[in-house]
Amino acid sequence: MFRRREPVPFAFVAEAARFRSNVTPPPRGRATKSQIAGRTLIGLTVVAGLAGSLLFGLPALESPQAPSRTQQSEASDGH
Repeated sequence: MFRRREPVPFAFVAEAARFRSNVTPPPRGRATKSQIAGRTLIGLTVVAGLAGSLLFGLPALESPQAPSRTQQSEASDGH
């Protein structure tokens, strides 16, 4: 097979691995106290939701135990 001489569409995608830019992105701005507090509250809400679902879900996941034979029915007490 022979190679195509004309440029292939989206050839820049294949060349992206070896492309290096000399333009540095601007530095990231620091988060404000309200942003940090908001992120913390969201994180705590997610963790509390997971812990609550685990707390309420574990009893539902337990297998039922066989009833104990220590109690006798009232009908068998008189006979």
